[in-house]
Amino acid sequence: MANKDYYEILGVDKSATEDEIKKAFKKSALKYHPDRNPGDKEAEEKFKELNEAYQVLSDSEKRQRYDQFGTADFNGQGFGGFEGGFGGFDFGDIFGDIFGGFGGFGGSSSRRNGPRKGADLEYNINLTFEEAVFGVEKEVKISRKEKCESCNGTGASNGSAPKTCSKCNGTGQVRIQRQTPIGVIATSSTCDVCGGKGQVIDSPCSTCRGTGKETKRRNITINIPAGVDNGNVMPLRGQGEAGENGGPAGDLYINIRVQSHKTFVRKGFDIYIETHVSFAQATLGAEIKVPTVDGDVKYVVPAGTQPGTTFRLKGKGVPRVNSAGRGDQYVKVIVDVPKELNEKQKEALNMFMEASEESSEGIQHHAKRKWFGK
Repeated sequence: MANKDYYEILGVDKSATEDEIKKAFKKSALKYHPDRNPGDKEAEEKFKELNEAYQVLSDSEKRQRYDQFGTADFNGQGFGGFEGGFGGFDFGDIFGDIFGGFGGFGGSSSRRNGPRKGADLEYNINLTFEEAVFGVEKEVKISRKEKCESCNGTGASNGSAPKTCSKCNGTGQVRIQRQTPIGVIATSSTCDVCGGKGQVIDSPCSTCRGTGKETKRRNITINIPAGVDNGNVMPLRGQGEAGENGGPAGDLYINIRVQSHKTFVRKGFDIYIETHVSFAQATLGAEIKVPTVDGDVKYVVPAGTQPGTTFRLKGKGVPRVNSAGRGDQYVKVIVDVPKELNEKQKEALNMFMEASEESSEGIQHHAKRKWFGK
């Protein structure tokens, strides 16, 4: 492979860092690995190319010499005799280093057996419109896995303790060397005796059956702040399930569901309603009562208010969550036109029309025809 461009083979620039080179090799090696391409000679050759390029560019001294001379073949000796295979190159180390293992490549035993955060939980809670606006304290019941009280989370019965796995020596991983057409490859896999835990329990706890956890039903009090809305999610840190190997507990996520209201419509932190006034009130102006989430308030409808007019009640909307201030309330005016009039009302309207120099003959003729028709 003399005079091959190793940077091009790995798909990186000449200025690539060690981490970039490692990630590029990982990505391509997974694609062309013999285990994933059985019997594919082209993939096998590509994998050999990738491996050779990585062994050169991942070694600072070899990379410097390669950059200086532009070749991997010095006096026909190369960089370590690639023709004879990979010399037991351990892909478990490189793959586990980057991504914590992939299939047969295994991963870091310290990461696998180290402290891990517990599982997160979800809970849906229903609120009335008013509860969402002003906030409320709720108590919910959840089931979660907690550290077993009988064995204190060890999984072993009283008087006993977990033992280090004799097969993997506590690493949770076993190394296997295989002879392949391209040389000897060392891979890592999860220990089949301890399941990757690094420990075995001869006498399991009768309560948790060796898992170290037991399911408990808990009542949790939740203080829901004013202003929450439908679809909001509240995280409660540490209220999820117990962690692994001394890791922290998971979180509990509260999904807020808010019921609709027969009068108020919420948009963000603002509230919208419709209020009805009579024709006379809209024309002459009037003081009316307007419902708000805080109770009825008085508002003066100015004379000549047109149908569909919207006015604002500042600060009568929804409180902003964990913040000062509130939204506003917007009131749309609906003018009610009477469907039936008594004689006095008709006379008054006729006088109004005459004062406005409007003709009522057409209206009266229509009314007479309707009466004779009956």
